[in-house]
Amino acid sequence: MKNSKTILVAPLNWGLGHATRCIPIIRALLAHNFTPILASDGIALQLLQKEFPKLETITLPDYQIEYAKKGKHFKLKMLKDSPKMLKAISKERKIIKKLVKERDFCGIISDNRLGVYSKKVPSVFITHQLNVLSGKTTWLSSKLHQLIIKKFTECWVPDVAGKPNLSGKLGHLKHNSLPLKYIGPLSRLLPQELPKVYDLMVILSGPEPQRTMLEEKLFEEVKHFDGKVVFIRGKVEAKQEQFQFLNCDVYNFMQSEQLEKAFNESTLVLSRSGYTTVMDLAKLEKKAFFIPTPGQFEQEYLAKRLQKQQIVPMATQDEFSIDQLSSVANFKGLSSFTHEEDYKSLFNLFQSK
Repeated sequence: MKNSKTILVAPLNWGLGHATRCIPIIRALLAHNFTPILASDGIALQLLQKEFPKLETITLPDYQIEYAKKGKHFKLKMLKDSPKMLKAISKERKIIKKLVKERDFCGIISDNRLGVYSKKVPSVFITHQLNVLSGKTTWLSSKLHQLIIKKFTECWVPDVAGKPNLSGKLGHLKHNSLPLKYIGPLSRLLPQELPKVYDLMVILSGPEPQRTMLEEKLFEEVKHFDGKVVFIRGKVEAKQEQFQFLNCDVYNFMQSEQLEKAFNESTLVLSRSGYTTVMDLAKLEKKAFFIPTPGQFEQEYLAKRLQKQQIVPMATQDEFSIDQLSSVANFKGLSSFTHEEDYKSLFNLFQSK
């Protein structure tokens, strides 16, 4: 008897965003009686193993993505690292080919892993970056990304098609020949009516060394914050650590349930402007302040766009100081999109064979 309910779900290990936004998809697959097999590497895989301890996992090659210490060197560092990345993608292709031969997959879902697809199995690519911003080379990086997307059966964009939307020109093309489906913003978190415990929630993530650089800066800054702070460092480790630091409750990481509670108990959020964070904050209708990762065009674009729309203020990492948080009062804060995804019809793709 062919068991054709097995789906490979493979998020990119680049900070925690790709893994966390796959959580609602994995939950929906389980609710529709599919058997997800999770494939990634590093902290992204560790996070999914903690969230879904009963599911089978597969380790894929590490793309070895590291950020430059200085924002202006971001593109150069990415170019320098691209041979390592291409090598990992080619290794990944071989692993997927072998897996598809040996296992009975009815579908593949890749969140930005470029080598995880098969011509023999319906393959989905999840991305909010139909345009990949890279300064003067945006036309080229976008073209290359769109060529990769074309290798997949469908591309799911975690946003709404019309306006207003969250991703702006990142997730919306003027001319389009791609097999796109807008599936609405993805978040593993739900709003809850809870009494406020914290005046400020600091939440970090993203590749090194920039995560550590911002952490060190913010530990200095929160000394001057008048109020109670929960500080989540975004370091996924074997066990959860917690300690007190002045007015802060500090955690190395939190799993979904605890994180959801902390978000709902906090008045204001200070974080990077990664797209997954933007989606989470919109779902929870939170007021926030953004510090984009230096040199990362996409985060800088999202932060500037939301500031211009009077939704969330921002500052660069070098210029940020804790007193700037008072400006949040003059901004609207993010609000939710009432977009209910019909997973049943979305998953029909995997049952057509």
